[in-house]
Amino acid sequence: MTGPNPLTVYPLPQYNRLCFLKNIVKNPNIIVGDYTYYDDFEDVANFEKNVKYLFDFSGDKLIIGRFCMIASGVTFIMNGANHLTEAISTYPFAVFGNGWENAMKDKTYPFKGDTVVGNDVWIGYNSVIMPGIHIGDGAIIGSCSVVTKDVEPYAIVGGNPAREIRKRFSEAEIESLLDIKWWDWAPDKLTRNVNLLTGNAVQALQKAV
Repeated sequence: MTGPNPLTVYPLPQYNRLCFLKNIVKNPNIIVGDYTYYDDFEDVANFEKNVKYLFDFSGDKLIIGRFCMIASGVTFIMNGANHLTEAISTYPFAVFGNGWENAMKDKTYPFKGDTVVGNDVWIGYNSVIMPGIHIGDGAIIGSCSVVTKDVEPYAIVGGNPAREIRKRFSEAEIESLLDIKWWDWAPDKLTRNVNLLTGNAVQALQKAV
């Protein structure tokens, strides 16, 4: 056995509110790894409605790794939402033209880069990820969190703004897990070690590989 087919849209046929996200995303600026799933109470096939302000002119991407778990209501705010923050006014005058079209001459809106979610990341219900955030491998984002700064690997964060609550493992164990990179394993190797992956014995997993 090699596990579910990552090209399946609905890996649980009786439960079509959950999908392997890679197979429903159409926007080329949203890149999703294998086995990452999205669960939605209302319309799982319309994940892209949750990626706000992803405009072609902004030039940013949403990149999500493998084996991530994204709950219903999770929202990604992209760089197209940004306004001037150091100026006297944050109002986007140039958008409306009619004599205001040159308001942004020699100026640029803030740009925080791509939003990157690592591998094996769990993002809880109704959370919001702000532009340019990097979330490390193995992190957990608590429900209803607003993530305004980068999240370290294997950290649990929560709140508004989200703050680190604790690390899931010791620093040495985290270093080992980041070195093992189990999410890159071939399907048959994953299947052989799936019982270890659902335990907490990092040293046992190390020995197995």
